[in-house]
This record gives sequence, structure tokens and C-alpha cells, in this order.
Amino acid sequence: MKILLVGVGGVGEAIAVIAKNQPWLEKMVLADYNQARAEEVQAKLGDPDRFPVEWVDAGQQQLIEDLARKYQVDWIMNACDPSFNMPIFDAAFCAGCNYMDMAMSLSEPHEHDPYNQTGLKLGDLQFARAKDWEAKGLLALLGLGVEPGMADIFARYAQDHLFDEIEEVGIRDGANLEVRGYEFAPNFSIWTTIEECLNPPVIWEKDRGWYTTAPFSEPEVFEFPEGIGKVECVNVEHEEVLLVPRWINTKRVTFKYGLGDDFIRVLKTIKMLGLDNKEPIKVKNVMVAPRDVVAACLPDPAHLGDVMFGKTCAGTWVKGVKDGKPRQVYIYQVADNQDCMQKFQCQAVVAQTGFNPVIGFDLLASGKWKATGVVGPEYFDAVPFMEKMAEYGFPYGMKEM
Repeated sequence: MKILLVGVGGVGEAIAVIAKNQPWLEKMVLADYNQARAEEVQAKLGDPDRFPVEWVDAGQQQLIEDLARKYQVDWIMNACDPSFNMPIFDAAFCAGCNYMDMAMSLSEPHEHDPYNQTGLKLGDLQFARAKDWEAKGLLALLGLGVEPGMADIFARYAQDHLFDEIEEVGIRDGANLEVRGYEFAPNFSIWTTIEECLNPPVIWEKDRGWYTTAPFSEPEVFEFPEGIGKVECVNVEHEEVLLVPRWINTKRVTFKYGLGDDFIRVLKTIKMLGLDNKEPIKVKNVMVAPRDVVAACLPDPAHLGDVMFGKTCAGTWVKGVKDGKPRQVYIYQVADNQDCMQKFQCQAVVAQTGFNPVIGFDLLASGKWKATGVVGPEYFDAVPFMEKMAEYGFPYGMKEM
């Protein structure tokens, strides 16, 4: 399998490191706007022939197509911020390549009623092209990171093996991670964090469809396993709510994230000052997006592993009925930062995200997963994926609630 990896930030690095020794990987092209960063990762991998470096502007579709044709790749892996999804998605289609990403095309809030009604939803632009991809015999696998991705696969497993009826699928994410030496240092892309946390969160209900609510709404305390403990979680816009109802028979889907009061206060301040704006503005004759300035002022999450301590948990809480009795189950994966640094030299959040597309490529290369068109992770049988999680160093857990 030949893969063009577009984006060699923290998660892109984790994908390359975890895939390095897999026999199904023939070549992975490390393509990034910051060529020095791609070369840094290449040096870490120690195999320049198998991991060549290329400069690319992910917003320029033609450049991506040219690289795909140059290396005759089978897949384009999108490891960029989701603002670049559509040019990379379209480049794969035009170059005749399969496509995978970890977050779907961006939403646009409803013009008049953003906290009750959806506008353009996450992934709408991509799912609108499903018939074109199917007609061409190509696969676009959307949202195969940790959340979305692994969490969706857990929902599919719950439907197929744990429940007769499902009332609610709720993704719950929490951590006790600490980054020492910084007053504020997000452990994931701040660009993406601002996008998903400040947009109106989406909820799905069978009788109502998709609707929105206010950011940080409906706080609840969720107890996470393996020593993380109780964390207050709030509604956040996330892809699982748009993906799960397409293939899982449930009455409700939610996503809640344990952000913490301090993090929420910072995000609200960013919003209040207009620093969440992703459109360029003129500053002393230079056009710059305020959100890009925020990102440039903060430490690179890819290089925080040595000062990060604790664990992060991603999982899927499912409530329903089995054999006529009520049942609640939480299926989860906990990543310890110290373990991830020892095994992969990547911090926990990016490693926990990056292993999922690698397992996906493994299953697609072996033929255990097959599809054409535009699909999400829950389209596929969950068992082969979950069987490989421990093999890749990320075993799952499950507890009755």
C-alpha cells in the first residue's frame, strides 16, 4: 500500500511512527507546508526511501493531485486541520485515489437560529458526493481518528453484540492530563479545538433529527476509568453525532467533552475578542487570520510530550436493553502519556488519535474491510478492528455502568 500523508504535525507523525514496521506499508510520502517538520519526522523514522518528504500547500488541490500521481499512491491520508478537507478530498477523487480523514468537512451555523437549528452540517459537503465516489469505485472513509473513529466503531460493536435495543449513544471524553510549565497549552490542535468547542453543538434524536444547542451546555459529571475519575463534561460539536445515526439504530446521540472551567474561560475570551475568526483580516498591511495568530502563539502540541503527565480516555457510553433488561455499558480506550512516549515518542493525545487510521489501513489492505462511496467507521464490522487494538498497543476496556 502506498499512502500520501498530507500533514505531518503531531497526529501525522504518530500515524507514520505506528505504521513504520507494518508489512502492508510499501511507502508513505510525508507532505507538509513546513518541510523542515516533515524532515524532522523522516529523520526519526530513519528510512528516507520508504518515507520521502515533499513540500505541499494543502489548500492547493492541484499540488496534492500532482504528488499522488508522482508516487502512484493508493490512498491519500488527510492529517490536516479540517479547513483543508475539501481540496484534499477532491484531489483524491480527481487523482483516482482512495481517501481517509479523521474529521469531516466543516459546518456553517444556521444563519438565523444557530442554537436550535442546524445549518450546513459536518460532513454534508462530503456525503453529497457519495454517489460520485461509488460510481468511480473509490472509497472515502471519513472520521477514522479516535473521536470520531474508534468511538463510532465501539457504537457498532454495541449494536451488533451487546444490545437488543439502543436508547442512546453518548461519546464521553475526559482526561487528567497536565502540561507543566505552561499556563495554557492545549494538547491538540487549537485551531480544531476552537472550531468544535465554539460552534453550536449538535444532538440527534430519532423523532427530531439533528438540532443544535448552546456551546458548553448540559454539563454532567461522568466517572472515567483507570484512575482518571469524575470529570464534568459538556456538549461540543463533533462528528460522531453526524455519523452514528446513519448506521446505528438508536434513539439519541450526543457528544460531551471534559474541558474544565479554566479551558472554557479561555475559549470564551478568545470568542469575545474575535480571535476565533478564521477569515483573514488586515493588520499593518498584512492579511492574517486571528485564529492562526492564536495557534502561532501557543506551543506545538506535537512537542509537549516531555512535559505532559497523566492519562486521556476516549469512549462510548451506550444505554439500552439486552434480553429484556436495562443495560448501560462504557467501551473505552485509555492512553497513558508516559507509555506513549516510551513506545512511540509521541504524546498520548496524538498517539491515541493516530493508531486508528493505521489499523484501518491494515484492515483495508487485508480485505477485511471493503467498501466504495463515502462512509464512516461504523459502516464496517467492529470486531476485526477491536481485535487489533491491543496488537497496536492500545487495548480497549469495557465496564458495565
